[in-house]
Amino acid sequence: MKQNIKKIRDGLAGIYSKGEIDAMVRIIFERLMGYSTVDMVLRADTEVPDFIAAKIDDAVARLQRHEPIQYILDDAYFYGLHFHVNRSTLIPRPETEQLIDLIVKHHGSTPDLHVLDIGTGSGCIATALARTLHFAKVDAIDISPDAIAVAERNAKELKAKVRFEVADILTAQPPRDAYDIIVSNPPYIAASEQRDMECNVLQYEPHTALFVPDDNPLLFYRAITAYSLTALKPGGHLYFEINTRFADITAQMLTDAGMEEVKIELDYTGRKRFAIARKKTQ
Repeated sequence: MKQNIKKIRDGLAGIYSKGEIDAMVRIIFERLMGYSTVDMVLRADTEVPDFIAAKIDDAVARLQRHEPIQYILDDAYFYGLHFHVNRSTLIPRPETEQLIDLIVKHHGSTPDLHVLDIGTGSGCIATALARTLHFAKVDAIDISPDAIAVAERNAKELKAKVRFEVADILTAQPPRDAYDIIVSNPPYIAASEQRDMECNVLQYEPHTALFVPDDNPLLFYRAITAYSLTALKPGGHLYFEINTRFADITAQMLTDAGMEEVKIELDYTGRKRFAIARKKTQ
């Protein structure tokens, strides 16, 4: 195993930082051999099977091309769970875990909630909520049939009951007074922001799930808010992950649309990352 680790380190040197390489070594051996960090120390002299060695070589070659390790290993860790991901889905981010935490904080003791996740991607939000909230009924939609297929697989393997549907939120017709909670992490990166982004995101993650036009950065937020004004039950809540650049105008849009108790919440780095709003009871 020592030789395999050295091969990973040598192959990635100069491309990634030492900390990133250390993390990749741990992730590769955890996913391919089931080894913990302690196992890697205790079993340092273990012979790696040829088929595993070939997978390691393939992973290194793909990492050299800046492909995300989550896509290489078909695995992303989110909210204590392992999710399948591929190039049809975004890789779940740590800040999105905070979106789950906000919902659980405010509604975790309430049973039988009806929840809708819009733009579900890998299904990470919907699945985490279905497993965490008490007896919740969770629905999820996405415009991509390929993403829905991944989300359905994840929910099934993680034993979460979620109803998935292919739908375009820009044209979808909302049911009336159906949901207690609507949550979404929609595309929110302005096209002009691409120049500041890492190449592993730009080259591999689905652009339809990332970017919005510079002249209409709230495209999906407006559509989801309009949908929610009908689809939420009176007093129901809308939760968004947002672009920090547009936090204030997002809050104003929600207020102008007729939502109440509009709040912006900070992420763990202190940035304005989440918006919460409530549908009026009358």
